[in-house]
Amino acid sequence: MNLPAVAPPLPPSVSWNRHVAPSVAFDWLKAGWRDLTIIPSVSLSYGVLVFAVSVVLVGGLFAFGWDYILFPAFAGFMVVGPVLAIGLYEKSRRIAAHERVSLLQMILVRPKSGGQLLFAGLLLCSLMLVWIRAAVIIYALFFGMNPFPGLDGVAAMLFTTPIGWAMLIAGTAVGGIFAAFSFAISVFAIPMLLNERVDALTAMGTSMGMVWANLPVMLTWAGIALALFLINVMTGLLGMIVVFPVLGHGTWHAYVAMKPGVEVPGPN
Repeated sequence: MNLPAVAPPLPPSVSWNRHVAPSVAFDWLKAGWRDLTIIPSVSLSYGVLVFAVSVVLVGGLFAFGWDYILFPAFAGFMVVGPVLAIGLYEKSRRIAAHERVSLLQMILVRPKSGGQLLFAGLLLCSLMLVWIRAAVIIYALFFGMNPFPGLDGVAAMLFTTPIGWAMLIAGTAVGGIFAAFSFAISVFAIPMLLNERVDALTAMGTSMGMVWANLPVMLTWAGIALALFLINVMTGLLGMIVVFPVLGHGTWHAYVAMKPGVEVPGPN
């Protein structure tokens, strides 16, 4: 019995490697700042809205006695952040297309993908909830049924005991996996769903492929986002009013730069 010859694999029809230097990520940040300065009132108002929602959610955690998930919730914000930035992507798209920009248009966005954007948002919210549950389980594995010491005692619990250090290392490792995965599947997927007729899973898969093929520059962009997010936390979330719009606009420019030939005019 003669077996058929094994044919070599066909070359990929599309290469996602853009061969860009890591320093290009700072160009995206500059472009994000430039878009913010164009009709800055709408971007800053959008940032105020996101800040207000964040304050309400944090206040709700304390009101219901759920302060023990505060730090996982902060990390979870980075998971759903790309969805919340959809209006900022819309402003940058309109600027590039020389269309009128208003806060209402940024809030009532009409994505080309239709309901697929909502589906992607639900997937990311589910991922955030899984991460929060994982964080609670990690705490229980190390500290059992001991109650959360509160924000005043959490630093001493983590940094002055061997168990605290072990939990910190384990939590950081698990959180890093969640963060890397969510960043990879969402950073380009949400702008893509705004601007193209594509389903959510295809957009997420494409986003992951683009991130993996351009790892140095995307790690740089992720580092910039993380550093600015830490500034938000240190300023009591006030920094979000400016930082969130800059990152949102910058992410749109990253999407356009990393996906040549994208249909920039977008939704009608």
